[in-house]
Amino acid sequence: MPVVTARLIVLTAAERHRLKKAAYGHRTEHRARVRAWIVLLVARGRSNARIAVEVGVHVDTVRTWRGRFAALGLSGLSDRKRPGRPPVFTPIQVAQIKALACQLPVETGTPLSRWSCPELAREAMSRGITAFVSTSTVRRWIDQDAIKPWQYRSWIFITAPGFHPKAARVLDLYARTWDREPLGADEYVVSADEKTSIQARCRCHPTLAPGQARAMRVNHTYGRGGALAYLAAYDVHAAKVFGRTEPRTRIDPFMNLVAQVMTQEPYASAKRVFWVVDNGSSHRGKKASDRLAAAFPNAVLVHTPVHASWLNQVEIFFSVVQRKVVSPNDFTDLAQVGDRLRAFEDRYNATAQPFQWKFTTSDLDDLLARLDRHAADHQEESSASLAA
Repeated sequence: MPVVTARLIVLTAAERHRLKKAAYGHRTEHRARVRAWIVLLVARGRSNARIAVEVGVHVDTVRTWRGRFAALGLSGLSDRKRPGRPPVFTPIQVAQIKALACQLPVETGTPLSRWSCPELAREAMSRGITAFVSTSTVRRWIDQDAIKPWQYRSWIFITAPGFHPKAARVLDLYARTWDREPLGADEYVVSADEKTSIQARCRCHPTLAPGQARAMRVNHTYGRGGALAYLAAYDVHAAKVFGRTEPRTRIDPFMNLVAQVMTQEPYASAKRVFWVVDNGSSHRGKKASDRLAAAFPNAVLVHTPVHASWLNQVEIFFSVVQRKVVSPNDFTDLAQVGDRLRAFEDRYNATAQPFQWKFTTSDLDDLLARLDRHAADHQEESSASLAA
């Protein structure tokens, strides 16, 4: 019988570079590294048997990849396409189930508020889209398009009159500007609000600290120890917080907070102190502005637009308090709640830096322009549907 001669391989510089990169690469797959080493050793004139010993594979494996590279080059080292099992579902069926996930259940007559993967699979079978489909298959399909019908986000259209000028005033203050004039060194911006109904929940069993492979454990049952309101004023540019606790939120507690700040320096002798507040009942409307100016002539009350508490920077501080102080709620009484809040204020003021507020008046203009375009498109769609 004729002797089969091993095929000679001569590498170009580019091929050698790519093969060495694959052979020595830390992130290269093991099989790709083995194939690269086989070809490199073949190019050095090694025999198939010796290469099999050095690489640790069968000699037939060496013959296979030697022949594949000699015939096809670098592309021959890739796996060939395998036919695999024929698809069970057609592309049309997959598209129909994805389209179903993008509809509200109520629009299809289904008594659900949101779709889940089991419900989508059940609905697809009941509609005859497919005879059977598993929940995991539906989950994989909608995950490919990043569709998450079980999640939802709330939103609200801006309908408050004069939203732009009111919001722009607040944003200008954050940028140290008022009526197109820069603020002086003796002018300050204070953001204030109330965090209501902070409860004292005394757990029936002590809270357990976290341990190895175990999260903190908080007992579900508790006794109610009452609730209080936490009022805070945040100096936007100095990152300093002034807080106090009150039994409830009313006009007098808010004015107590104002007095707590305005009787201290540098606010007592400041030229102007701008107080940014929302439209809560404790500081709503012109009466609140007049009341503040009568008590402290250098104080100026600036209201955020309706449904725009997100413009009030003290809300960011309240979110920090919620995460670091209030949750999980485990207090013996209201006195402990107040002590914890005051201690946290001292800790926060010692290291706090101003919030990196990046939303400017230009961003506000872009936002309102997008909302106007969206409203116009929605109105055109509504008119077209009525005409049809």
